[in-house]
Amino acid sequence: MAEIITMPRLSDTMEEGVVAKWLKKVGDKVNEGDILAEIETDKATMEFESFHSGTLLYIGLQEGEGAKVDTLLAIIGKEGEDISALIGGGAPATAPKAEEAKPVAEVATAPAAGAAIPAGVEVVTMPRLSDTMTEGTVASWLKKVGDTVKEGDILAEIETDKATMEFESFHSGTLLYVGLKEGESASVDSLLAIIGPAGTDVNAVLAALQGGSSAPAAAAAPKAESKPAETAAPAATPVANANDRVFASPLAKKIAQDKGINLTEVKGSGENGRIVKKDVENFTPSAKAAAAPATTSALASSAIPTVIPVGVEVTEEVKNSQMRKTIAKRLSESKFTAPHYYLAIEIDMENAMASRAQINNLPDTKISFNDMVVKACAMALKKHPQVNTSWKGDTTVYNKHVNVGVAVAIEDGLVVPVIKFTDSLTLTQIGALVKDLAGKARNKKLTPAEMEGSTFTVSNLGMFGVDVFTSIINQPNSAILSVGAIVEKPVVKNGQIVVGHTMQVTLACDHRTIDGATGAQFLQTLKAYIENPVTMLA
Repeated sequence: MAEIITMPRLSDTMEEGVVAKWLKKVGDKVNEGDILAEIETDKATMEFESFHSGTLLYIGLQEGEGAKVDTLLAIIGKEGEDISALIGGGAPATAPKAEEAKPVAEVATAPAAGAAIPAGVEVVTMPRLSDTMTEGTVASWLKKVGDTVKEGDILAEIETDKATMEFESFHSGTLLYVGLKEGESASVDSLLAIIGPAGTDVNAVLAALQGGSSAPAAAAAPKAESKPAETAAPAATPVANANDRVFASPLAKKIAQDKGINLTEVKGSGENGRIVKKDVENFTPSAKAAAAPATTSALASSAIPTVIPVGVEVTEEVKNSQMRKTIAKRLSESKFTAPHYYLAIEIDMENAMASRAQINNLPDTKISFNDMVVKACAMALKKHPQVNTSWKGDTTVYNKHVNVGVAVAIEDGLVVPVIKFTDSLTLTQIGALVKDLAGKARNKKLTPAEMEGSTFTVSNLGMFGVDVFTSIINQPNSAILSVGAIVEKPVVKNGQIVVGHTMQVTLACDHRTIDGATGAQFLQTLKAYIENPVTMLA
């Protein structure tokens, strides 16, 4: 059966894309994972790979042509397969016909020709919020069935392979149907929700999406029947009663659960009264709450840590998040495909500490030791371009630009925001960018563009008191620097034992691109910059 390929959403702000170049032509064999085309978005030109195998039967947009997200882009199927019904009788794709194909492409299964969506009804599909995203998980719904939705309103929080992001509505109307409940996952372009005029027969819409089957049959389907019921009163959301839903971010919910706080008593400061992290952290239980009856205790009992008797084995299985699964997959691939080796060096931090103190005495200026490390890495990479590379099998990519990724730990896992063109930035500029991006990461506001394009990575656990550690390379980078804590210890200077401050850094290298001597030379240059910060200002 032919597969309809639509214009992908390659960034969270992308509304339309332009086909920069086709890498396959009609009649070519396509394998899953092959690059179909280069798509120009609002942020960058990205490669778009196929998720299907077969023959490229139809191209809906020529090179240089643009179209909105979810517009018909191509069709892949069996050689000789009749696709006239999918493209409107085989005529060349035009804007109206692409629009007619939109409802077909927006559902997991392609309906038969003639299926009609009522006027004013919009089918919302699982968005592609990152260039590598293939499926998403609904972390929380911020609207429920029956709510009025305006264009720009936040519909839900979607957990991708990189982060949890807010997903806004591009349509106005009433939320008629929710296809996934909180915690459920689905592939990109699967049915997520339906928005339209109040009173619209949802069963008729579902029937149209399922290929023109009768409305009663659609209504009788277990999935179609259960979804609206589940969304009417989501069990995963803390509520006082069935009709009193509490709107809170996933992080706020977790903190409240850990602390045993009833979210119905917390006043939200977010959009539309939504409860956010700071609301829970700053919440002080009232006297009434402290003297709550047994029913309240029972409500919060699930948040109280279970007392485990001595000698009893207890286990609990927790579903892995999309981010955690992606971290596991990519780090496993990196560890088992790239031959890692490690080089460590100890750095005298006396001059760095003195320089930082002087810089931070300047008005409106504040930098961290990590900012100094990031700057030193960027400058060292310019002197040792072999470290600023990527392995591509038959070729090695030498990056002429320097983009340093800074690993940031968040509650759901680890993200790596990227400081673009790091070598051209001052220490204060780096400090401001790192602070801004780290804040966005912790508040789940990072965009995919802010996490893409690193050529080198820095991971710092010094603030946790870790002296020495090694990291797994963040591919396609060829190296990652692990930064430990600054330690006060006896050191030998001029033949005398004195109290000094040192910091150990460890460089993990991909031996396919970086030889041992090259990695050692890079560390020597890095050490020289950090031990003499004035050289970074020259």
